[in-house]
Amino acid sequence: MTPLVAEPVPGLPEIGAGDDLAALIAGAGVPIGARDVVVVSQKAVSKAEGRVVRLADVAPGPEARSLAERLGKEPELMQLVLDESVEVLRAERGILIVRTRHGLVCANAGVDRSNVPGSGSACLLPLDPDASARRLRAALPGRPAVVIADSFGRAWRLGQADVAIGCAGLAPLDDRRGSADHEGRILEASVDAIADQAASAAALVRDKAGREAAAIVRGLDRFVTDDDGPGAAAIIRPRAEDLFT
Repeated sequence: MTPLVAEPVPGLPEIGAGDDLAALIAGAGVPIGARDVVVVSQKAVSKAEGRVVRLADVAPGPEARSLAERLGKEPELMQLVLDESVEVLRAERGILIVRTRHGLVCANAGVDRSNVPGSGSACLLPLDPDASARRLRAALPGRPAVVIADSFGRAWRLGQADVAIGCAGLAPLDDRRGSADHEGRILEASVDAIADQAASAAALVRDKAGREAAAIVRGLDRFVTDDDGPGAAAIIRPRAEDLFT
């Protein structure tokens, strides 16, 4: 079994709209092989794609104002969350749990103000994280696999873990159903979330409070693909199989 190694990409500058993120990562001095996985924070991708919004430019509507009063939040921030969502699932304890336009179920539609320059701005998720991953992969020398990662809470566990919201060149799932375990029993529910696990491995070595917006994960060669693949959209559970929302 090939050992799994994760290495942060140090020295990246503050990312701004229009920055060439692939060139910055490739030029950081960390070797990147064609069978490696480059894990990049959602926020770096969003900043490069101009997905930072000034709250002063947001006009909150009646629903946003009502939610803001109920949750103790800024109406402008609530409007951004609503704009990025197709469905509000929960609104309590100061948090909106929504289904985003991408199909993700998460807090506040991924709208975040941490590590965003200035006090009056918020960062949104990329418009199409899988397309962002494909573009980044095409621009990186050797076309390594790419995962775009974001921190998500878990409904039944404390703390956050990084998951893949976009990926290219990496099999997002490893379906082992139908194979046998050590005792010869047939596996019926074993589908490993490879892209999510790559995102979490990278999170363990990145300094999220600093500027380590990317990491290289090595050892997942068997899951790296020549084509871009189905992306992280393949990880989203179909609505018909959703027992909770």
